[in-house]
Amino acid sequence: MKLRHTAACVGLVTAALVTTSACGAEGAKTAAKAVDGADKVMAALARATDRTENLGSAKVRMSTDLGAPTGPIAMDGTYSWGDGFAFDVEMDTKAAQMQSLTSSPKVRTLFVGGAYYYDIDPQPSGPLKGKEWMKIDGSAVFGEKGGQAMAGGTGGGSPVASMKALKYASDVDDLGKETVDGQSTTHYHAVVKANQMGKLKDVYGDQSSMLNQMTGANGSLVMDVWVNGKDLPVRMKEVIGSATITLDFEKFGGTATIKPPPAAQTGDLTETLKKLRQQQQQQQG
Repeated sequence: MKLRHTAACVGLVTAALVTTSACGAEGAKTAAKAVDGADKVMAALARATDRTENLGSAKVRMSTDLGAPTGPIAMDGTYSWGDGFAFDVEMDTKAAQMQSLTSSPKVRTLFVGGAYYYDIDPQPSGPLKGKEWMKIDGSAVFGEKGGQAMAGGTGGGSPVASMKALKYASDVDDLGKETVDGQSTTHYHAVVKANQMGKLKDVYGDQSSMLNQMTGANGSLVMDVWVNGKDLPVRMKEVIGSATITLDFEKFGGTATIKPPPAAQTGDLTETLKKLRQQQQQQQG
């Protein structure tokens, strides 16, 4: 296994997954009172936020486009935010450029306790020798502050946090009725400025972080959400830097608890990846 190649793959895959999962923000503690028709928009988003938060989990389909030659990365699985943020998804191996780590057409990927776990084929040598899972701590991608923000017990990286960011966004518009996945929805569009990002700023604010360098993730976050008649999001689309992420909600609630794989079956590449990133930064400097 070539660590340089592996680090590049991990960077692409991790960025693809965490961009959506990180699009949460605490926002201002109190929002300025909206005026005219914006009152109704903010009220609708507040209802959708509360309803989504109470349900605690969802089955989802997601597509992430980082502008890579291999095209968007498709994935599906479970997101959970009832007791800290976690997910359990499968994604296309070829699109994620992880063919050197697994022969399976799909890669199962977990995020739990602030770390990513990739289900791989046991490698013949190196830190992944004989291991069935590869671990990357969130701090290797987001930096220390960003990693702590992602690992928090409040679900700060979940779709609910994205909804909260919308609640405090500027330039929120009601774009009218649209049919999405066979459901009648109302389409809302918003721009979340850098000074409104709350903990999201910890995730993207480190200019040396892998995610920031790969996506140019600074400045405004553009968000769209389609909400159905039950006050639940049907689709969310987020654009930050060069990354575009679309998340479709198939079913809310009732998902199983997400747990990390056994430690004995896991090889940790966190420190290896951090060292490689430091070497690259020194060479670029």
